[in-house]
Amino acid sequence: MGPITYDQTCFWIGNSPIYLNSGEFHYFRVPRADWQRRMALFKEAGGNCLATYIPWLIHEPEEGRFVFGAGDGITDLEAFFEAARAAGLYVIARPGPYQYSELIYGGLPEWLFTHYPEVQARTLGGEPFGLPSISYLHPTFLEKARAWFDAVCPLIARHTVSRGGPVALTQFDNELMGIHVWFGGLDYNREALGIGRTGGRYPTFLAERYDNVARLNAAYGTSYVSFDEVMPILPEGPLATSVGGIRRRRDYFAFYTEATTTYAQTLCAWMRERGIDTPFIHNSANPGMNAYFAGMVETLDSAFLLGSDHYYNLSQSWPQNNPTPQYARNVFLSNEELRLFGYPPTVLELPSGSASDWPPITAHDAIACYMTNLAYGMKGHNYYVFTGGPNPPGVGETTDSYDYGAPIGADGQQRPLYEAQAEVGRFIARNPWLVRAARAGDCRVALDLEYGRADRFWRDRGDSLVGPEEAWRFMNEGLLTTAFCASLSPICINLDGDDWVTDTSTPLLVASAESMMRAHQERLVAFLKRGGSALIAPIVPRLDEELEPCTVLGDYLAAPSARLATEAVVRVVVRGPDSDVTNVLKNRVFYPETVPQGANVVSFDERTGTAIGYEMATPHGGRVIVLGLLWDHRKHEQTAMLQAMMARLGLRQRVACSNPNVWTSLRVSGDHGILFLVNLFTSPMKTTVGYRSSTEGWVDLGEHTVPAVSVVPLAVHP
Repeated sequence: MGPITYDQTCFWIGNSPIYLNSGEFHYFRVPRADWQRRMALFKEAGGNCLATYIPWLIHEPEEGRFVFGAGDGITDLEAFFEAARAAGLYVIARPGPYQYSELIYGGLPEWLFTHYPEVQARTLGGEPFGLPSISYLHPTFLEKARAWFDAVCPLIARHTVSRGGPVALTQFDNELMGIHVWFGGLDYNREALGIGRTGGRYPTFLAERYDNVARLNAAYGTSYVSFDEVMPILPEGPLATSVGGIRRRRDYFAFYTEATTTYAQTLCAWMRERGIDTPFIHNSANPGMNAYFAGMVETLDSAFLLGSDHYYNLSQSWPQNNPTPQYARNVFLSNEELRLFGYPPTVLELPSGSASDWPPITAHDAIACYMTNLAYGMKGHNYYVFTGGPNPPGVGETTDSYDYGAPIGADGQQRPLYEAQAEVGRFIARNPWLVRAARAGDCRVALDLEYGRADRFWRDRGDSLVGPEEAWRFMNEGLLTTAFCASLSPICINLDGDDWVTDTSTPLLVASAESMMRAHQERLVAFLKRGGSALIAPIVPRLDEELEPCTVLGDYLAAPSARLATEAVVRVVVRGPDSDVTNVLKNRVFYPETVPQGANVVSFDERTGTAIGYEMATPHGGRVIVLGLLWDHRKHEQTAMLQAMMARLGLRQRVACSNPNVWTSLRVSGDHGILFLVNLFTSPMKTTVGYRSSTEGWVDLGEHTVPAVSVVPLAVHP
């Protein structure tokens, strides 16, 4: 078995591109006598890899007593590796320390909490989180975790592909930061993080950032004598939305993610020291957390792959219990973020059953989920879980039977979900070119990952016209959703990089807050100076990431400042190329103080005539529209408004779809192409569709009916 490698496009074995089709298969739950049969079933459904947690609490039930290979199936880790190799299946090994997986204490040993309560994550007031929450860098926890890795990593190393085994990828920990965010917020364990301690990690971080305490006091509006005195503040309270308060919260979140990266580096180093030579992987707990890992991606570099978890229903508390357009939009954004990080978009936990029996995961809904992920760029996945089984005695958090409603149940029976996964496997096998395919786009959306992290430090816009977290939501629920309903084909660019700046072939959509990093403003100006065109909404930034005045973008555009419309009634009109769009629904409206010389008004208040948006030619041959609207998508007028604005910017639409409830994704590779029609509503949808071919011009595909909650792939010639 050759090693599995990857690039931004796809996974590889040697010179052959592959789709990574993995399924979670817990050796400690599945009866050993049925391993071979269930592995064969997975392979028949198109699988080529298995993933398994390796639970610390099972293998070290008492401190210092490690149990492996007891012949009980539960602890027979190496026998599982050997069985997978014999079946011709790769393995993703997941030794933790954390597992979750509905195990008590998140898969950590009970003795760790009862004997060493100091290792728990803490609130700012010093109270412990719920029992499963560990402070990652607590020295006692690291000491015990290192002993665990001393025991388990050499066993994994013996079975890596370089030594003739099946282990091709190794995951450190599980859903980092989730255990804190979900159960108490950020971790403030003072001993682990050195808060308020001379020479501690936190004051050292602040000293490196500010050099001297006078600069910190100027930034925070405080009067500390030394860095050792500085304390974080909570996301709410009287200081939360002040400039100094925002800076303090932003700094602590940066510190927290940096500390988490240090923890990840520590685990990777331990695994390397103990002979594990595979690439390392990790799973972001959900699309909304992907941006938190930007620093880790940069630090761990090429030896690391970040994936994400894409669940749509784990209990009745979820907003929707079947895949929805909102789910599809989040999948698109998540896969684009992973691609921009430099990875083949990989869903390391793709729903395959649920820990809740109700609401159910049905085969029909699941196949719509899988095809939606493929339509929006997924290049590998791990079904969680492919097969269930009984929990080892006393360690299950939910029930004693971890059936999970999986394709192969705890008792070994096949369910309709198995055939759904086999159908997806056959689709991938029929279209092997799809693993190298890219989305055919006609416009681009700018991702500001600082905005994507702002929910942890700037939830309220305070005195700002538009806050970063609000701009991120607007990008997602406004610009992106309207673009999909308008039958546009957006792809994403990362404002942190320079690779997109020279490409001026398609217009750029920019959701902007009052603050934007200076480097991001400079890249936007560089793009416009090359002749690029852009729609900027709802305002042009006036501050940098330090909340200091920064008008790099505004100066280039000669853009005036804006003010919030406070009138009781504002009726928005947008001028289209052929006719006006009237009464466009909005959340808030912003008026430019003046209209720049030479600019044309493209949006105004119907009642007063006050300008809301304007269009101008740049000195370098491009066009820019500044549109003072912030909206979440709800009305057809918003669709018509965006279509009108993009037509002004020279958009050459790649796909046309007459029904805004059917979203599309055209994926191409060489002479191959598939146009995916995505209907995630519970009624069938009719639509006429067409696309622009590079060789045949405009191709009319006629009318199609897309069944309820389904994705229809149409073969096309790109």
